[in-house]
Amino acid sequence: MTTQQLAITAFGDVHCLQLQSVEIPAPEGRQVLIDVAYSGVNPIDAKTRAGLGWAAQQNRDKLPWVPGYDVAGVIAAVGEEVTEWSAGQRVCGFIGFPLQGGGYSTQVLAEADSLSPVPDGVPLAEAAALPLAGQTAWQALEKASVQAGERVLILAGAGGVGHLAIQLACHKGAEVVASCSADNQDFVSSLGAQAVDYQKGELAAQLQAVDVLIDLVGGEIGVAALSCVKPGGRVVTVPTITAESVTAAAKVIGLHAQGMLVSPSVAQNDQMLAMMAEGDLTVLITEQFPLVLGAEAHRQIETGRTRGKIVLVMKD
Repeated sequence: MTTQQLAITAFGDVHCLQLQSVEIPAPEGRQVLIDVAYSGVNPIDAKTRAGLGWAAQQNRDKLPWVPGYDVAGVIAAVGEEVTEWSAGQRVCGFIGFPLQGGGYSTQVLAEADSLSPVPDGVPLAEAAALPLAGQTAWQALEKASVQAGERVLILAGAGGVGHLAIQLACHKGAEVVASCSADNQDFVSSLGAQAVDYQKGELAAQLQAVDVLIDLVGGEIGVAALSCVKPGGRVVTVPTITAESVTAAAKVIGLHAQGMLVSPSVAQNDQMLAMMAEGDLTVLITEQFPLVLGAEAHRQIETGRTRGKIVLVMKD
């Protein structure tokens, strides 16, 4: 079976993404072959393409390498040890993380244990946009032990992880404040957060102190936001590249701070899909690009200004 893939052929700019055709073997053992309908695009994909981070380091000698950890589609075939799935079922999952990838493909092999059934009424595009960002948001809130009634500040509230973190924190009963641009204030407010325009000056001057900071930006912005947290408050910083500097700065001023690396969880994915089916969680997809225009999707995500999520469309 021939599949079309968008592969990283060298580390560098978006021109390093090239279409390739490869033969995909039949699924064996606990593998499932998925006809991919949509693949989620995440900032880590662009960072890896640029040669940054662990996945890039580990795959340096294995190029071309196909990025993409989020897929949704229909099962085409299953390996001989798979009993829980059958051809024709709609599934999604957080696959091949962190070293295998493979999601930017019209067909992909995945482990049976990595998949969730997509409920009726949840579009496949939204199911493909959920796993990595949703689980990052879920695990960040869990790591910070967010409780009902606490004030939580989420940086970059309009982004892929941010817009889901706002909804999940509200669902826990937290009082949520989120930073965003002026253009995104109405969107962030519609999710249930108090929207604060980061372009209007210091965040600490614009809001009451918070119990928890979920830092989705990192670097100097993450460090500056520490002044918004109450003494003894908690901080989870998600960008791995700057986690050490943010946690070190937090500890100096007496905050409990930790970095995190998302870990795939089918149980969390299942729960969020159920929330989506009930209308309790919304995944906003801003743009859909055909696979051949994957470079455009990377250009968009590298602006750092994407509202919600971007997906690649595999079928015409």
